[in-house]
Order: sequence, then C-alpha cells, then structure tokens
Amino acid sequence: MKVLEIIGEEELSGSIRVSGAKNSAVALIPAAILADDDVTICNIPDITDIDSLTEILKFLNVSVKRASESIIVNAKSMKNQSIPEELSKKLRASYYFMGALLGKYKEVTMFFPGGCSIGERPIDLHLKGFEALGATVTSEKNKYTVSASELKGANIYLDIASVGATINIMLAAVKAKGTTQIENAAKEPEIVNVATLLNNMGAKITGAGTSTIKIVGVEELHGCFHEVIPDRIEAGTYLIMGALCGKNLKIDNIIPEHIDALISKLQEIGADLDIGADYVIINSVGSYKSTNIKTMVYPGFPTDLQQPFTVLLTQCSGKSKITETIWENRFMHLPYLQAMGAEISLKGQTATILGPTELIGTRVKATDLRAGAAMVAAGLVASGKTTITNIEHILRGYEDIVEKLKGVGAKIESKEI
Repeated sequence: MKVLEIIGEEELSGSIRVSGAKNSAVALIPAAILADDDVTICNIPDITDIDSLTEILKFLNVSVKRASESIIVNAKSMKNQSIPEELSKKLRASYYFMGALLGKYKEVTMFFPGGCSIGERPIDLHLKGFEALGATVTSEKNKYTVSASELKGANIYLDIASVGATINIMLAAVKAKGTTQIENAAKEPEIVNVATLLNNMGAKITGAGTSTIKIVGVEELHGCFHEVIPDRIEAGTYLIMGALCGKNLKIDNIIPEHIDALISKLQEIGADLDIGADYVIINSVGSYKSTNIKTMVYPGFPTDLQQPFTVLLTQCSGKSKITETIWENRFMHLPYLQAMGAEISLKGQTATILGPTELIGTRVKATDLRAGAAMVAAGLVASGKTTITNIEHILRGYEDIVEKLKGVGAKIESKEI
C-alpha cells in the first residue's frame, strides 16, 4: 500500500506550474473519437484518470500515442463494442463515451461509471438528453444500451446545470440532424474548452459558457490540434496551500478569472495576493478572518475546492461556515481534520469551523480526490508527521503533486508500506 508522509510547518517558496485541467481532459479525449483523423491534444495532465481513458480507447481499437504532455487519438480503425465494467468503473468520466459513441455510431453499450463516492451521482439527465435526441435507453442492472435509428436535434432543458450532462449531450448532438438547443446548460470553462475542440473538428456550436448552447448538426468531423486549459481546481488547491504556509509562492500557468470566487474569498479573509495575467503570488499572513462559503455551480464557489478550503478555515479567527449544495457526501474529510485537532461540527449540509486551532499530524485517509487534497493541505500546516492512506484518489487528479510540493520546500514523500 502506498501512503503519503508529510512533515509539516515548512515554508513553501518558489513556483508551481499548474497542469492541464483534469475535468477538461477527461472529456476531450472521448470527444476525439468523433473524428476519423488524428486529433492531437496537448497540455494533457499525467494522472491515472488519463491512463484509465487510454485503456478504454485501446479496448475500442483506437490508436493512442502519448508523448510528453500530448496525446494523439485516431479512431479510424475503431470498433464499437460494449465497454466492460472493469474499465468503466475506474472513473466517472467514462460516461463521456456514451455521448461520443452514440453520436458516431447511433449505439453504445456500457456499464455505469465509477469515480469518487461523494454522493448520489445519477446519469438520468444524460439519458433524458439522449432520449430527446431520439434514442432509446434500456438498462439491465447497471448496464446501459442507448441506440437510435437516427438522431435528430431537439430543445433540451436540464433540470440541473450539470457539467457532465451538458458535455454528453453536446457529444451526441454534433452529428445529429438539425439543431439542438440546451437550456440551463452548465457554464464551466471546461465546457467551453470541449466546445472549442469540437468546433476545431468541424462542429457548429455556439453559446458555450452561457446558459444556452446551440448545436447545428454536421455530417463529418475531422482531425485537429487542441490545447487543454489550465486546471482551475489544481490552481485553487495550491493557492489554499500557499495561504497556509506560502512565502512568495507563485502559482503559474493559470487563468485567474476561472477562480474569481476563490480569489474573492481569499481576499476577504485577508490573504496577501499578487495577481498577474497568468499567475498569482501568495504569502501566508498567519492571521485570517473567518468567513462563510456556499458552494455553487460556476461561476460560484467550486464544490471541488470546498474540502481544501475547510483546512484554511481552521486557521481563521472566529466562526466560519461552509454550506455544500452540490454533493451530499462532501464532508467525509471532517472526521480526519477533527482527529488532527480541528474544531468542526456538522449539521445537515453545513459545517461550522471554529478557529484558529493548531493541527497535529496523525494518520488520516483520502476518502476521495478533493478530500485527499484537503489532507495534504492539513499535513503541510500541521505539526509533526501526517500519514495519508488511500492516496490513489489523490493521484487520479493531481499531476506530480509530490514533486511539485517538494520543489517548493515541502517535506513530503510517497512510500510503500
């Protein structure tokens, strides 16, 4: 079993370069199979979720070449066959193959996706979208078959502004006949990034980044070159760590506008920030004011940064509150923070944090990806040694996290025990 060991209370100084966005890359790669030519995607993060998607591509007989930070996908010899459960369950984003295969072949069979256990994560909005386009959905236990003799454009209203459903419907609709309009679409930057790839491939998509996306179907899509946007969640995670123990810590290769909600909260509690065009330099000031946070869909405060930010709130003076509105199981990190000395209580979907409190290193668990990031942040600011288990969750979403943190002065090691 691999663990992370962290000796805390070390200053973080230097520069961390943010990698390509996980939540974008995991959708761009399935989208690439809609073309029959080379699709080159650069700034791909080296994380296990990408490895899992590559396994699915190879199972489908898709040519995959990886070099440095790029991946070249060619689906010319692709075989549309049922994606087995042992592959689909490795990551949540496997469901993007549903929309891509349906859009390309008018039929797809695969098992329910996997991912972190942060709450009920149904795919009903995805399936309703496919049905609106003319597909029939049948299921047996957790195996789904979606098929259509023809896909036709439709007006689709999403009950929830779901990122996954928005992208999956786009993938299915780009080659459908006529025009599709998605209302109450999610607005995340990752959706704009996927729409840009599809347009570079010859699709006709407008409105990405707004609540209304229009897709005019085309007959063919071709290869292209595309770049993954910087990972706003990784950037935010390292900024939070910088607020805890940074000294002129530069978070580089970011788009500050993508993390406006976080930057606003950091400024509110009194963080020392120098914001540039593509970087932020942060210093720990040691004394912060309390605040309240409510997670919201983009451009609100990201649910994916709620857990790491909880650690920062343990160092703020007074009472802070975090209300989670996106996922019901997003507080599984709290018992481990309490074990480290944090004063936190939970009622319903609101956590109350009293601070500042000294955190003391102990053995903790990464229950999911972002909870794992929270445990790393806690270990960096805690006294003594923190040992984190279940680190496969962390490695799913943070490229070279150990090396990046060691590079700015953290005492962190990955060990086999």
